[in-house]
Amino acid sequence: MSTDAPDASADAPAEDDAPSRAELAARVEELEDALAEATGDDDGRKMSIIATKGTLDMAYPPLILASTAAAFGYEVTVFHTFWGLDVLHEERSKKLKLSSVGNPNMPVPNAIAALPGMDRVTTRMMEKKIADNDTATVEELIETSLEMGVEFQACQMTIDLLDYDEEDFYDGVTTGVGAATALRDMADADIQILV
Repeated sequence: MSTDAPDASADAPAEDDAPSRAELAARVEELEDALAEATGDDDGRKMSIIATKGTLDMAYPPLILASTAAAFGYEVTVFHTFWGLDVLHEERSKKLKLSSVGNPNMPVPNAIAALPGMDRVTTRMMEKKIADNDTATVEELIETSLEMGVEFQACQMTIDLLDYDEEDFYDGVTTGVGAATALRDMADADIQILV
């Protein structure tokens, strides 16, 4: 039995065969690109929101979520359909109402909420809270979101159904968008929300 240690230099590659730092860096970059392509990793996070409601209280959730996600670097699309389209309509968005009937969080019993004019009263109450709290208006949230790159999409079928004029939407709103586009956006998104 031999007590001699094996010759380590026999298995080691010659120094001339070792790759240079530049070659290693190029190989690492090549592997990272291949991995990104294989996994679809483009470092872009996406959020897709479907907005279906057009009341004052339901206009805020998609707008707040969209602007916040955009601030965190998400690519955001918000597809507005049916009554949600009123939020993107310049005139109608300034006249959104708050329904007091059937809203369990309203401080008004349903028997009183059903009286004529109560929706107007509860809407004014909410508008006052918004103003007193210095909360952004629907218009301000839309403009801020557009500046941040949020894409607001108006459902073409709803535009036709409700006989809206495309010129009546805020500047920057994408019109002529169908459900197929909304579904594709949702399929590509990391986060999908229905409001």
